[in-house]
Amino acid sequence: MNTKYNNLIDQTYYFPQEEFSLDGSQLKFHDIDLMELVNKYGAPLKFTYLPKISDNINRAKDWFRNAIEKYNYPGSYNYCYCTKSSHFEHVLNEALKNDIHIETSSAFDINIVEKLKQSGKVTDETWVLCNGFKRDQYIENISRLLNGGHKNCLPIIDNYEELDLLSENIDGKFQVGIRIASEEEPKFEFYTSRLGIGYKNIVPFYKKQLEDNEQVDLRMLHFFINTGIRDTAYYWNELNKCLKVYIALKKICPTLDSLNIGGGFPIKNSLAFEYDYQYMVDEIINQIQLACEEAEVEAPHIFTEFGSFTVGESGGAIYEVLYQKQQNDREKWNMINSSFITTLPDTWAISKKFVMLAINRWNDEYERVLLGGLTCDSDDYYNSEQHTNAIYLPKFKKDKPLYIGFFNTGAYQDTIGGFGGLQHCLIPQPKHILIDRDENGELKTSLFSKQQDAEDMLKILGYNGKN
Repeated sequence: MNTKYNNLIDQTYYFPQEEFSLDGSQLKFHDIDLMELVNKYGAPLKFTYLPKISDNINRAKDWFRNAIEKYNYPGSYNYCYCTKSSHFEHVLNEALKNDIHIETSSAFDINIVEKLKQSGKVTDETWVLCNGFKRDQYIENISRLLNGGHKNCLPIIDNYEELDLLSENIDGKFQVGIRIASEEEPKFEFYTSRLGIGYKNIVPFYKKQLEDNEQVDLRMLHFFINTGIRDTAYYWNELNKCLKVYIALKKICPTLDSLNIGGGFPIKNSLAFEYDYQYMVDEIINQIQLACEEAEVEAPHIFTEFGSFTVGESGGAIYEVLYQKQQNDREKWNMINSSFITTLPDTWAISKKFVMLAINRWNDEYERVLLGGLTCDSDDYYNSEQHTNAIYLPKFKKDKPLYIGFFNTGAYQDTIGGFGGLQHCLIPQPKHILIDRDENGELKTSLFSKQQDAEDMLKILGYNGKN
């Protein structure tokens, strides 16, 4: 009988896959020996495989390059990284090796940009697209960047007040974009995004505040879909409405020359994941080209803002199964040596699924289990995979340690989880490992941050002060 864990994976999915392979009974990720990582650093741990960031950036550039050549598209393509997905220096350093641009979301992002400029990793040629709802500090920081000579800083207008606030603080002429408040999916809790300006209000806004404004040029229309770029009737309908706005604006605004199609590509959340990236890029470029040709307006330069797609597939987390609790006739709880709420908060907050696989013991028989975290919160669990309603892992044995990995976790989890700060039930933040390759392709690892200890927590809580 095919009762072993490797039989289950082989029967359920196509395996091995591009990033996953098996060495005996142990899993490899991008040819990284994960058990060797565990033996060297222990578990729980998080890791970032830096080369995957550059790989995804260049994959996307190739898709757009192919589409532009296929349709003889006259505009250029510009890849932007959404810093909110992961603000860490090692992430930005790797991403910026690839001639990209940056999208910011809040005031302190600009401080990061200034640090990167000081180190030469960002230059005056780098586009800095400033999204988000802007209040005093963000306005002040954007203005400082522009007044300091970074003319490729482009504030994206989110509401009617922002233009006046920027104009009061910026010396001389500057450029802006306008964000469209797209309509949300029909199943969403509200109809229209809280961000941006409504479709019907953009042209009147331009005529009232920008058309005769000698200080400001409108350069970009920003289109963002919360669900990301997916082959659905909803996405194509919203893109079509966006193009109608772009065309109407372009006919009265000669400085408008760029369209930002934010929203991002999906990333792999299951071994059964399928998505035709090249097809989607081809169709987007084709739709924009056809709409502009029909309206007899010049096709725009294309910008994208990929956050999760840039960094998500570079990240992973490894846990050890500490103990198994049989709570009733049917439910076996494998308790991990960390917490899902604190280390993978999206599993708790939005029921997000990641690729989950055993790290070792693939030749052992498997069983159906639930996974529980260490906090006392009943929501600290993980109970199913993306395409199955259950989790199967090698059978728990006290004398044979079992390690499990969650993959493609590199976007948002550390910042949402409050990296370096307090954690629910004071469960410590795991150690974090950076993995890179040298010029010969050899793997090299380094410790980015150690696991939190009691002193770290007590300091935050104020217990180490003088009474």
